[in-house]
Amino acid sequence: TYFTLQGFSHLTALQVFLFQGILLMFLITMTGNFLIIIAATADPALHTPMYYFLKNLAFIDICFTLNIVPRTLVDLWLERKVISFSACAIQLYVVISLITSECFLLGAMAYDRYVAVCHPLHYVMRMNRRVCFHMVVTCWISGIPLSVGFTGWLFSFPFCGSKEIEHFFCDITPVLDLACSDTYLFELLVFLATVGIVLIPFAFIAASYIQIIHTILQMPSAEGRRKAFFTCVAHLVVVALFYCTAGLVHLKPKSGSLASRRKLVALSYTVVTPMLNPIIYSLRNTEVKVALRKTLGR
Repeated sequence: TYFTLQGFSHLTALQVFLFQGILLMFLITMTGNFLIIIAATADPALHTPMYYFLKNLAFIDICFTLNIVPRTLVDLWLERKVISFSACAIQLYVVISLITSECFLLGAMAYDRYVAVCHPLHYVMRMNRRVCFHMVVTCWISGIPLSVGFTGWLFSFPFCGSKEIEHFFCDITPVLDLACSDTYLFELLVFLATVGIVLIPFAFIAASYIQIIHTILQMPSAEGRRKAFFTCVAHLVVVALFYCTAGLVHLKPKSGSLASRRKLVALSYTVVTPMLNPIIYSLRNTEVKVALRKTLGR
């Protein structure tokens, strides 16, 4: 009826430091992403496809962070690391669904940048409101079938012996380690699904940016090349952060010796990346800065 999350029990001396650091990043994440959503909604100048996608990315980061970080903070502060069977299943469902949605949303954002740079005259027609809405809805619902299927299947396995999850939240691999039946087919299908979820959008993003770079290099004006590059650089940094953490963790073969490192890398994409996304998009973006000043001024 319950599991025990081991969390960062191997770092006993750093519990207070971890709590303070994660709490600070959690507050920055919530503030930054909510400000992005408010500014992009309130300022008509930001009612464009790029900021429409950015609002949805910010909302995914908020939901993903709220799903994991508050419980992690409670566990660190109170050392109460018990999670019920149903709560663990719900947490895993949300993790799978949101990671899938973010992968496809980053692909949609790459397509938006591709059309803006490579086909600027067709941008308004190709990226109209209806198309953007359908793309976002597809991204949001893309993870539902997989999350329902894999969560239901995983929690149908018998769990005998240890109930200690070697992680700070319910993820597929740590929970699967506790199952005491043949899980070969499940692991194979999870691996194939992960390859599809992670690598297909990544390949699409890479192909888009190859075309974007080719188009930018052919621009006669140095100022035009600079402007075109800076419209894409924030998205490229966010993609790199996401795939260097979440992608590597879920595509890495299972190994017990990597449990501690897996926690630290997972901490980066559950806490650090959602905090950095709004900072990256607003740091060198004059439009976002102006919109935030207007919004805060009101």
